[in-house]
Amino acid sequence: MKVADRHYRTIWPGEDGRSVEIIDQRWLPHDFRIERIDNVPGIATAIRDMWVRGAPLIGVTAAYGVAIQMADDPSDEALDAVWETLHETRPTAINLRWALDEMRRVLRPLPLGQRAAAAFRRAGEIADEDVGLNRNIGVNGLAIIKEIAAGKKPGEPVNILTHCNAGWLATVDYGTATAPIYLAVEEGIPVHVYVDETRPRNQGAQLTAWEMAGHGVPHTLIVDNAGGHLMQRGEIDMVIVGTDRTTANGDVCNKIGTYLKALAAHDNGVPFYVGLPSPTIDWTVGDGLKEIPIEQRSGDEVSFVWGKTASGEIAQVRVSPETTGAANPAFDVTPARLVTGLITERGVAKASREGLRALFPERGRR
Repeated sequence: MKVADRHYRTIWPGEDGRSVEIIDQRWLPHDFRIERIDNVPGIATAIRDMWVRGAPLIGVTAAYGVAIQMADDPSDEALDAVWETLHETRPTAINLRWALDEMRRVLRPLPLGQRAAAAFRRAGEIADEDVGLNRNIGVNGLAIIKEIAAGKKPGEPVNILTHCNAGWLATVDYGTATAPIYLAVEEGIPVHVYVDETRPRNQGAQLTAWEMAGHGVPHTLIVDNAGGHLMQRGEIDMVIVGTDRTTANGDVCNKIGTYLKALAAHDNGVPFYVGLPSPTIDWTVGDGLKEIPIEQRSGDEVSFVWGKTASGEIAQVRVSPETTGAANPAFDVTPARLVTGLITERGVAKASREGLRALFPERGRR
C-alpha cells in the first residue's frame, strides 16, 4: 500500500543486513514514524507493546527477530532462547508460534556459519508469502462483494462493517479483512465501510480509518456499540473481520468485541465473514473457548486514551476515576456457528472441521 504516494510494507530488512525497520504504529494516525530495531529485546518490546500488531505481522516480526539473533549468536542455545523470549510476548496470536517454529525448523540442521544468512532469507520469504496469501484472500472475498453488489440498485454501495484493524498494517501488505475491500475499490465497485473504533486501543479509529482515508475508501467511524443498531436498520450488508487464531473446528478468536458483532449479525441475518491466511489456523485446537489462551493486557489501556490535543501534541489522558480498577481481556472467541464463512487464500470455507479440511486436506488430519 502507499503512504504519500510511496509504497510501503509494514516491515523490511535493514540495509546493514543485521536489523529490521518497521512502521511504528503507536503514533498513527497523527505521525508516520519508522523505527529501526537491531536486537532481540527491541523486537520483543515492539511485539509486546504493539509497535507492530496483527497476527500475520507479529509472526513476520518474530521471524526477523530470530534472524537478528542469529546474526549476533547462531548457537543452538541462542536459537532456543530467542524462541522462548519472543513466544512469551503475545500468547493468543498463533502466527507468532508458527513463525518461530518454522524458523527453528529451517535453522536447526544448518552449520552455525550459515544460519544468519539463511534466517534473514527465510524471514523475507515468510514476509513475501504473507503478501501473496493476503492478495488471494482479497480475490476470494471480492467475489462475495461482487455478489452482494449485483443485488443492489445501480450505484448503491455495499456497506461493510469492520472491527479492529485487519488491514495492511496488521500484515505485511494488503491486509486480511480489508484485502477484498481494496480490490473492490480498484475494480470500481462502490463500497462504504463502517469502522468500529475498537476500544480500548482504538485500532479502528486510529489505524483502519487511516488506511481507508489513504486508499480513498469511503468510510465512517462509529462507536463499538453502534454496529448492532445499524444492522437492525438494514444499513449493513456484510461484516468482515480478521482473526488472531482460528481453530480446526472453525471457532474464531479475534479482538475483543468481535463476538458481539457476530451475535448482532446472526440476529439480523447479516453475513459474517472472517478473512484469514492459513498460518492463522491452529490445527491442534478444537474448542476455542476452552483451549485458546486469552491475553490479559494492562488496565491502563482502558483507563487512558491517546490522542492529539488542540495544540498538536500527542498525549495520554485518563478517562476514569483514579481509584477505579480496569480489566482488559484483549480477545474473545466467536463460535463457528455464528460465522458465515472463512475467507482463505484457497477459497471460502464453511466454518467447520469439514469445511477447512476440504480446502486444506494436507493439514486437516488430527
